[in-house]
Amino acid sequence: MIQYSQGIKMKKNIIDFIKRNRVSTTELADCMEKSGSIQNVKAINRGHFSVGNLKYVYACNGTNWDVHKQLETVEDGDIVFVDIFDNLDKAVFGDLVSKYLILYKQSNAIVVNGLLRDATRLIKENWPIWCGGFSPVGYINEDVKKSNEQLSKIQERKNIYDGAIAVCDDTGVIFIPKEFHKIQFLEKIQFIEEQEDIWFDCIDRKKYSTYETVCLKKYQGDK
Repeated sequence: MIQYSQGIKMKKNIIDFIKRNRVSTTELADCMEKSGSIQNVKAINRGHFSVGNLKYVYACNGTNWDVHKQLETVEDGDIVFVDIFDNLDKAVFGDLVSKYLILYKQSNAIVVNGLLRDATRLIKENWPIWCGGFSPVGYINEDVKKSNEQLSKIQERKNIYDGAIAVCDDTGVIFIPKEFHKIQFLEKIQFIEEQEDIWFDCIDRKKYSTYETVCLKKYQGDK
């Protein structure tokens, strides 16, 4: 129980540091050895930066019945990740669900590795949404039975994503798995931030080349 509480506290500390310093997805991917990207998503509206708890939601069989049900448990500040298994040529939802999540459930952001609809409205409202594109053709609203294979895949992916930290910016979306919610990872983020400052100082003030800075680390020999 004590370890769980410590993990929750460290997770909050990591989120707070990323938020206050606007640590980019690029830097966070570097902290995880060039990993952690949620593929096939890009920002609908530019200039948004979101960080928070990742709420995992699945969508399969070309229906959003399960999506609507799962969204009832979304909490304030969550970043909702809708994981699409099939029907990649259709939109899982549009402005109705987006408005519900952003305004009424107070989600920090929406991430969908598939298509959405109502692009005009989503852009006009300038909501923090990342997705794979758009389609006017949407999912059905019916309860479709899932196979044992689908249920197994859902549980497997939920174990990976749910409760992770999600960070979204113009470059894309990064998730930080639960096993990284430790003091060592926070220290690594802090180190990356300091290193970025040093590198920019090297090329801006000292006029080093990027080769001298990044590869040779010439600054390490400076007084």
